[in-house]
Amino acid sequence: RGGELRMVQPNGPVTGVCPLTHTDVQADIAGFVGRTRVKQTFTNPLDRKIEAIYVFPLPQDAAVDEMVMVVGGRRIVGQIKPRGEAREIYERAKAAGHVTGLLDQERPNIFTQSLANIEPGVQIDIEISYVETLKYEDGQFEFVFPMVVGPRYMPGTPSGQQGSGWSPDTSEVPDASKISPRPALPGFRAGHDISVKVNIDAGLPLVDVKSELHEVLVNELCPGRVTVSLKNEVEIPNKDFILRYRTGTDQIGDAVLTHSDARGSFVTLILQPPQRAAAAQIMPREVVFVLDTSGSMSGFPIEKAKAVMAKAIDALRPGDTFNLITFSGDTRILWDKPRPSTSENRKAAQEFLASRSGGGGTEMMEAINAALIQTAPAPGSGVAPIRVVCFMTDGYVGNDFEIIDAIKKNAATTRVFAFGIGNSVNRFLLDGMAQAGRGEVEYVTLASQSDTAVERFRQRIDAPLLTDITVDWGGLPALEAYPRAIPDLFSAKPLMLHARLATVPEGTITLRGRTPAGDFERQIKLEPSEAQNAHEALALLWARSKVADLIAHDMTGLQRGTLSPELREAITSLGVEYRLMTQFTSFVAVEEMRITVGGELTTISVPVEMPEGVSYESVFGQAGTTIMALKSAPAKYTFSGPRGGGGGGPGAAAGGVAPPAQLQRAAREEPAEPPPSRHGSVDALNGLDESVPRAATPEPVLAEPLRALASKVESEGKDGDLTVGKVRVSKYRVDVMIYLADTADETLKALKDLGFEQTGESKAVRLVIGTIDVRKLEELAKIKSVVRVEPVAK
Repeated sequence: RGGELRMVQPNGPVTGVCPLTHTDVQADIAGFVGRTRVKQTFTNPLDRKIEAIYVFPLPQDAAVDEMVMVVGGRRIVGQIKPRGEAREIYERAKAAGHVTGLLDQERPNIFTQSLANIEPGVQIDIEISYVETLKYEDGQFEFVFPMVVGPRYMPGTPSGQQGSGWSPDTSEVPDASKISPRPALPGFRAGHDISVKVNIDAGLPLVDVKSELHEVLVNELCPGRVTVSLKNEVEIPNKDFILRYRTGTDQIGDAVLTHSDARGSFVTLILQPPQRAAAAQIMPREVVFVLDTSGSMSGFPIEKAKAVMAKAIDALRPGDTFNLITFSGDTRILWDKPRPSTSENRKAAQEFLASRSGGGGTEMMEAINAALIQTAPAPGSGVAPIRVVCFMTDGYVGNDFEIIDAIKKNAATTRVFAFGIGNSVNRFLLDGMAQAGRGEVEYVTLASQSDTAVERFRQRIDAPLLTDITVDWGGLPALEAYPRAIPDLFSAKPLMLHARLATVPEGTITLRGRTPAGDFERQIKLEPSEAQNAHEALALLWARSKVADLIAHDMTGLQRGTLSPELREAITSLGVEYRLMTQFTSFVAVEEMRITVGGELTTISVPVEMPEGVSYESVFGQAGTTIMALKSAPAKYTFSGPRGGGGGGPGAAAGGVAPPAQLQRAAREEPAEPPPSRHGSVDALNGLDESVPRAATPEPVLAEPLRALASKVESEGKDGDLTVGKVRVSKYRVDVMIYLADTADETLKALKDLGFEQTGESKAVRLVIGTIDVRKLEELAKIKSVVRVEPVAK
């Protein structure tokens, strides 16, 4: 059957197959605006009611404005509330036995869906809807639907555990446990699948409709209207869905979209840049290449990044200077200062680049600080070079806001360009880095052509299309337009502005800027639309842009939970008024007509797939591989320092990259202070945290709560009854889950001979569930085919 989605309790034990069975995505695109509806189907296969917690991604600029819960044919429309109030409503409904759902935004591209009191055998559908503007560049539209949250690296000191993720919260990422969904172990599938259907109404004939990473079916309904769907309707959600297409003409004119309601008039301007002009003077450039060599980049991703960087180095001009920086648990700088682009220096750089491999943590902040340091040109050295920093990374870090904030504050005259490398990268971070550094972002999947990406990068840093951009609104009243600071344009993509006016828009606006050939100016006429209510999404897009502007005031404060009350209130008010999800507003839905009865509530967190191309072992270490592998492998895994680091998340594995305690800081010889252990290995996946290094040996067959349980029952129990933590023993019998290497008749007979009474099974993962006498646990662990025995927590 291809596997099942296993349910994992907050402390790690698997409790059965997971309730999320399928995700269905339906998108409707008209011109530049898309409305996408996501339906998540949950079921409960157990004999008791459950709470399911699922962490999933959406596009980083999505304006989420609707959540509906469907239970037994009844549609319960979610209400937008301040986040704290929504949580209180959810908890009260959960305690009262009502079926209830809560949707929180953890990051602009990471969301948490919580569902409580799902009854045995019942199906619940959650429908989420959002609007967005499509990317358009060089005559090509792009629609992206992210499918998986990659494992983030969480810097800082462990500080607790709010959520159900594999990482504890830390001093630098206080919500780390909420953005670290547990990935399926190697050899297992998470089990749920996804279908995607995109309806495109372009108004012009469509050509070159293609998907970057998935096989698709394209059905042309009529010229200008097509439907695109995944060929495999039960696709594994482990890589982004990236759809690109062109219209019959590459020339798209300026567009003015308007909408009016009681809140005012909303305008979205889509302004096309001028044609590329040759620079009057070739300016010298200082280019600093920064490469992520953390564990999540190990293997194919880092080789892809190295191939792109190697071509970019070869494309440098003789008058340029350059340098290389790599970062993981530490930062390495090739030279103490940039060197001329000579054949000898390029060769040395290529040799340095070729020697890099993936492993360790993603300590990006130090690399940013090193890359953005500028030195004043020597007197008499002539014109200062254009300074460009190019980051190549998957962006798997938890302190997204703080990194963007650091670039915004320290970039000065440096242009920051970002290359997202991989099939499921952190687009919120990479987009934000480029925007904060007044540069551009490029995404290179593992299937992309390196030459094309490098050529675009070369053109962009040669000369921007349009800089110093301003918009003169011609005196239109009470204007609020975003973004406030209009970014420079480096390629043939439109400039998008979202504005709110007090009256119906009518007049002439003027776009001004500078091109390499001189000043640029163009006038655009605004006039009322014949159908003022035809574009209701414009109000949402404006509100989403204003939220982004407010967040930009103090991204570090947002990251650390110290945002000012004024900014928090302003964001909350916008979310409530426009029915919009933000960091401080959530959707909550409660089924008031029915109350679940019987049984205790079991909370489970839904595992996710590992992103395609990302190595589980390189992120979580060899000690974090399957329980089966731990059972059969010799005791050869060791850690010589604290377990930290690991690509988007956890720690360096023994036998691989040295742990952070053994790494050296850039351009210095003194050892780095080792960061506290917070991830890596089986312990991190089971929600444990250890700060003392130790050798990692194959895990015992009996889970810790079951060891010595029989003696505790004999000495402390009454008539064979005892509750230890969440493990309950009744008449000497305890509920357990047994993982098996095989399900041969001989194995099942051995279990039965010990008095094991089976109550359930999962053939996809060779798991049986039932009860056994606690006094037989030690004998159970000695059966050759028994891999692992976990308690079924109550």
